[in-house]
Amino acid sequence: MKQFIIGMALTLTCFSYSQTCTFTFLGELSDFHDGTLISSATIHIKEIDKYVVSDFDGKFKIENLCSGTITLTISHVGCETKTVSYQLDNDMFKKIYLEHHLEELNEVTVSTNLKTESTSIEQSINKSVIENYSDKSLGDALNSLSGVSSLNTGNTIVKPMIHGLHSSRLLIINNNVRMYDQEWGDEHAPNIDINSSGKVVVVKGANTLRYGSDAIGGLILVQPQRYAAVDSLFGSSMLSLNSNGFGGNINSEIIKTYKSGFYGRLQASYKKFGDFKAPDYYLTNSGLKNLNLSARIGYRSFEKGFDAYYSVVDNEIGILQSSHIGNVGDLVAAINRTEPRVIDDFSYKIDYPKQIILHHLAKIEAYKRFKNFGKLTVQYDLQINRRKEFDLRRGDLSDTPVIDLRLFTNALQSNLHMDFIEGLKLDIGALVRFQQNDAVSGTGVSPLIPDFEKFETSIYTIGNYKLNASSKINAGVRYDYSRIEADKRYNLTDWNETYNYDELFPEFETNTIENTSILTNPEFTYHNISANLGYSKQFENNLSFFANYGLATRVPNPSELFSDGLHHSAARIETGLLTLYKERAHKFAASIERNNEDFGFSISPYFKYIKDYMQLIPVGITTTIRGAFPVWEYNQINAQILGVDIDVTKKITNRLNYVGNLSLLRGQNLSDDIPLIHMPATNLTNSISYYNDELNQLTMRLIHKTVLQQKRYPDYNFYTYEPILQEDVYVDISSTPPAYSLFSFNSSMSFKAFKTGSLKLEFNVENIFNTNYRNNLNRLRYYADELGRNFNIKIKINY
Repeated sequence: MKQFIIGMALTLTCFSYSQTCTFTFLGELSDFHDGTLISSATIHIKEIDKYVVSDFDGKFKIENLCSGTITLTISHVGCETKTVSYQLDNDMFKKIYLEHHLEELNEVTVSTNLKTESTSIEQSINKSVIENYSDKSLGDALNSLSGVSSLNTGNTIVKPMIHGLHSSRLLIINNNVRMYDQEWGDEHAPNIDINSSGKVVVVKGANTLRYGSDAIGGLILVQPQRYAAVDSLFGSSMLSLNSNGFGGNINSEIIKTYKSGFYGRLQASYKKFGDFKAPDYYLTNSGLKNLNLSARIGYRSFEKGFDAYYSVVDNEIGILQSSHIGNVGDLVAAINRTEPRVIDDFSYKIDYPKQIILHHLAKIEAYKRFKNFGKLTVQYDLQINRRKEFDLRRGDLSDTPVIDLRLFTNALQSNLHMDFIEGLKLDIGALVRFQQNDAVSGTGVSPLIPDFEKFETSIYTIGNYKLNASSKINAGVRYDYSRIEADKRYNLTDWNETYNYDELFPEFETNTIENTSILTNPEFTYHNISANLGYSKQFENNLSFFANYGLATRVPNPSELFSDGLHHSAARIETGLLTLYKERAHKFAASIERNNEDFGFSISPYFKYIKDYMQLIPVGITTTIRGAFPVWEYNQINAQILGVDIDVTKKITNRLNYVGNLSLLRGQNLSDDIPLIHMPATNLTNSISYYNDELNQLTMRLIHKTVLQQKRYPDYNFYTYEPILQEDVYVDISSTPPAYSLFSFNSSMSFKAFKTGSLKLEFNVENIFNTNYRNNLNRLRYYADELGRNFNIKIKINY
C-alpha cells in the first residue's frame, strides 16, 4: 500500500510538471456608458503575479496561461478599480466594461458651492456643520446660508425660506422622498431630524424639475451619507447640553459596511428642553420633546443596487402660553406690552396649547445599469403624518385636540438616466402619487382642513449637454396632472351670499342641507407645464458663471382652497377661497463665482415674477366662544421678488479665515402697489475662524449677524370695537421690530482618546451679550422677545 501511494504521488508530480500552459487570454476594455475604448489601463493577473497594460484600442493579451481560474484586477485613472474572475479551459476573449465617470462613484466632498446639476445655483452644508446644529432644526442650520431665512413660531418651530418663499413653494426632499407633512401651515416645521442626514443642498435656481413643478422658492435636498465598499464597523455618539432651556440632545449611530457592497445603518436621537428664556424672563410653555429613529440598509455596486430607508419622528412642542388670547383687549395689550402676559417659573412641563406630530417615512429604491445605454432607477415611498393641535379648553374636551389630521401619502416614481452619447446626459422620469387626508372626528369643532383625496401623475425630461470643455447647457420640461376631491361643510350664508358659491359651483352641492350648513363635494383638476433652461461657463482664475430661467407652476393646496375656521396653534381664523387659480412663476437667476483657497466669492442676483400669487393676509378681528382672534383670508395678486446674495471667503493667514455673506431682497405686490407681506429684511453675517491642526485640531470662530429693520411692509393695521372699553381700538399688527445684531462663539478640539476612535469637545455661546430683540418673521413677536444667551457643550465620540 505504501508503495502504491508513493507511486501515485510521483505520477501526479510528473503530470503537473509536464502540464502545458499554452492558453491565451485576450481582453478589451471599454466604458460602460458609451463604449469608449480605455487605453493605458493596468491589469494585474493574480495567479502569476504579472502586470500588463491595455493598448490604444483598449486591448491586452496574456499568454502562456494554464487551465483553471484567472483573476484580473483592472485599474485606470478616473475609473473604479474592478476585479473579475474567469474559468480558463481554452483560449478566451472577453470584453470588460469599466465605469469611467468617477463622480458617480465616490461621495463628493461638500464645499461652499456644490454643483449637483450642470447649471445649478446652489449652496450646501456638510456633516461637520450639521453636527453644530444637532440640537436644533433644519431651518436653524440653513439660516447660515445667504438668501435663506426662516419663518418662526417661537424658537422651536422653524420653517426654511428661500428668497422670501416657504411652505408649498419650497420643495424639501428627504432621502429622495418629497416631504408631505401638512407643510401648508406657517407653524408646521419639517419633520426631519437633521442628525439623520449626511449633507444638505439648497438649490436656488430653476433646476428642480426632477422633483416637482412647484418649486417657486427653491429646493432643499437632505441627502444621506455614502459609504465605501470595505469591511468595516464604525459609528459615533454625541451629547449636547444647553443652559437655555436646561436641555439638550443625544444622538448615536452605528454603520456596518461590507466589501461586497452591502451596508446598514441605525441611528437614534432624543431631544428635550424645558421653558426657554428671553434675556429678562422665561417663555412659559415653550419646551419640546423629540424622538427620532432611522434605519437604512442597502447594496451598492456599479451595475446594480438598492437602498431601503425608514424613519419616524415624534414631536411634542409647546406653544407660548401668552399667544393664546381671549378678547380684543388681550390682543391689543399683548401687542403693546413689553413682556408676555404669562410669566411662570421654569418648568419641563408641556401644557396646552401644544402640538403633537408623528411622522413615518419609508422608501425602497433600486437601480440597474445597462451597457452602452444608461441607468434605470425605480422607487416607492410611503409617508404617514398625524398632526394634533391642542388648545386651552374646559370640560370633557380639555384633553381633546382641536385639530386632528392624518395624512397618508404614497408615490411610485422612476428615472432613466441615459449617458451613452458623449457629452449628452438625458433624464426621463415619471411619477404617480396618491394622497389622502382624514380630519379625525371627535374634536368638538369643525375641521380646519376637510377630508380630501389628491391624485397626481407627472412626466419629465431633462437634458445636460456639454458644449465644450468649459461650457454646458441644461434644459427640461415637465407635465403634471393633479385632481383633488374633498368633502366640505359650509355655512349656508357663506356659501350662498358671502362667496356666491351657489352660482359659481352648483355642481359641488350635494343637496344636503342641515339647519344652517350645506354639505359639498368640491372637485378640481389641473394641468401644468413647467420648464427650465440653464447655462454654465468655466473661466480661467477659478471663475464660473451660471444662469438659468425657470417656468414654475403651483396649484392651490388644500389649505388655500378649503381652510375655514380657527387655526389654534396660529391663534387666528383662516379662510380659504374656492376661486383661486394656479400660480405661474417666471424665475431668472444668475451667479458669478470664484472658488479659490486664498480668496473666493459669489454674487447671485435673481428675479421672480409670480402671476396669481396666493397670499394669506389679515383683514380684521372676530370673536368666538374661545376668544377674539385675527381673521386672515387668502387672495391672489401679481407679485415680484428680486434680490441678490453675496458670499465672500478670504484666507488671512494659514490659520485665520474670514467668511461673510449679505442678502438683499425686495418683494412687491404689483396688483395693489404695496410691499409683499412677510418678506425677510436685509441681513449680513461675518465670521473669523482660527484653526491649528497641531494643537488637537483647535478651532475657534467668532460670528456676527445683523438683521436690519424691515421698513417695506404692507399696512394691514385696523380699528376694531373693544366691548370692555366700549370704544374702537387701533390694532397694529403690521409694524416691524427694530434692527438687531448678535454675536456668537464656537470652539472645538479633537483628541485621540483610544486606539481606533477619537473624542471631540465643543464649547459654544449664542447671543453673547444677551441682547433683547424680536424677529419680524417670528409669528410670536407680538407676545415675547427672542432667546437670550445660551451656553452649549458638545461631546462627540467616534468609534
